[in-house]
Amino acid sequence: MRPMNAFGLTEEQQSILDTADGFARDEFAPLQQRMDDEEWWPDSAMPALARMGFLGVTADPAYGGAGSDLMTCGLITQGLARWNHALALSYVAHENLCLNNIARNASADLCQRYLPGLCDGSLIGALGLTEPGAGSDALGSMATTARREGDHYILNGTKLYITNGPVADVVLLYAKTDKAAGSRGISAFVVETDAPGFQVAQKLDKMGFRGSTTAELVLDNCVVPAENLVGEENRGVGIVMSGLDLERAIVAMINLGMAERAFDLALDYAKTRKQFNRAIGEFQLVQGKLAEMYTAVETMRTFCYRTLAAANAISEADGGRGEIHKLTAAAILYAAEQCTRVVSDAVQIHGGTGYMRETEINRLYRASKLLEIGAGTTEVRKVIIAGELLRS
Repeated sequence: MRPMNAFGLTEEQQSILDTADGFARDEFAPLQQRMDDEEWWPDSAMPALARMGFLGVTADPAYGGAGSDLMTCGLITQGLARWNHALALSYVAHENLCLNNIARNASADLCQRYLPGLCDGSLIGALGLTEPGAGSDALGSMATTARREGDHYILNGTKLYITNGPVADVVLLYAKTDKAAGSRGISAFVVETDAPGFQVAQKLDKMGFRGSTTAELVLDNCVVPAENLVGEENRGVGIVMSGLDLERAIVAMINLGMAERAFDLALDYAKTRKQFNRAIGEFQLVQGKLAEMYTAVETMRTFCYRTLAAANAISEADGGRGEIHKLTAAAILYAAEQCTRVVSDAVQIHGGTGYMRETEINRLYRASKLLEIGAGTTEVRKVIIAGELLRS
């Protein structure tokens, strides 16, 4: 089994990881099957996370948060991902992409209005960035617009592949307020999902991460109060880029948690499954896979922890450039590729059992591919890394 004295963690940090691990094992692992079968979201999940102090980790205690750091949030994510990766993804969309970005960039009034509910789990958050024609080029190709009319903005457009979309109460959403300025004319808004003109057009049926519900959102003359603007008008690109660096550091921890679980499942199966009157773990080809999987998990862990520690120091004005931009892209690039490899080898060790849809290792296998696509594809991550290398 996985050693519980992971390299690089303080005693307090290890305790946080162990607590998240134990809680997720007891509370969320039993929900995996239904979530996968039905694309079902458990309404009790966010309040349960709040009771554990896992929501609002980086938010000011004045708003109901814990006043802690990104490293803590990442360790919670790792623990959750070991036992219910779909729930971990929804947690990241709520906690990091929505709540943390509001806490870092919004006015005191907006924080007071929305953070307490996001911290106690009575509100669910989401991020609205990707569109049908704007994926990897989410900023340059953004078609959603927002125009000021008196005390309100009127938003029109479509957002696609939005994690938590079907269940969200609050969406941190990006739209162009100055189309002529391109990516420099984007603004961020806090949009309530019961606002006039807001609609969940469809709930999407995914290959993996089922239960972390995903939607297409349509804004048809959606009315948003002007005070729901986050930061300054036409300055949303800085929020996006800083947030993406933090997102990559956190999503890398989903990869780590999933890879750890896949390795544990494979190791246990190799010890118990017998063929030719021997445990399959006695065969050298299986041993070779286990050794490579172990090495991949250990290097992932070290790299992810180092990246989280560096991301802790990002200020609101930082991100989207320089060393942290390169480092977070590299961490998620490596973690996602190694997670895919570890999970694939774990399925191979399980043989026919691993090909059965209802098995846990099969759920991990179907989910793993998303992590090479979301938060910037593998190819985009390489472009970021190379661009920073050549710029320095």
